[in-house]
Amino acid sequence: MEYLLDTDWAIDHLNGVQRTINGLERFLPSGVGISIVSLAEIYEGIYGSRNVPGEERAFQRLLELLEFVEIDSEICRIFARERRRLRSIGALIGDFDLLIGATAIHHNLTLLTNNFRHFGRIDGLSIVPG
Repeated sequence: MEYLLDTDWAIDHLNGVQRTINGLERFLPSGVGISIVSLAEIYEGIYGSRNVPGEERAFQRLLELLEFVEIDSEICRIFARERRRLRSIGALIGDFDLLIGATAIHHNLTLLTNNFRHFGRIDGLSIVPG
């Protein structure tokens, strides 16, 4: 596995954004994972939709292509160090984004994201922008 799919890429894929669909197809042969944090964010959106069963089915089809990436104590340490650094320079980002970034760093994965504004602040994170 070489890539970690950020929540925004997953949502764009589910919404049929062609450049994201094409991009994901390009990276899948190298292995793409998804953080359990992204799962939580996406399920929140699904449960707020008008078509929960249809959205869940579409998400399950996407998940069949991906590997789940859990959070462990080392990811929490990376998260805490980077959060402290960002706080000290007045550049904090959301905890979910920071956990996703820490997960990518820990597993030496390149993050597939459209959110360079936040993820670009994380030291040592490799990003492929959408």
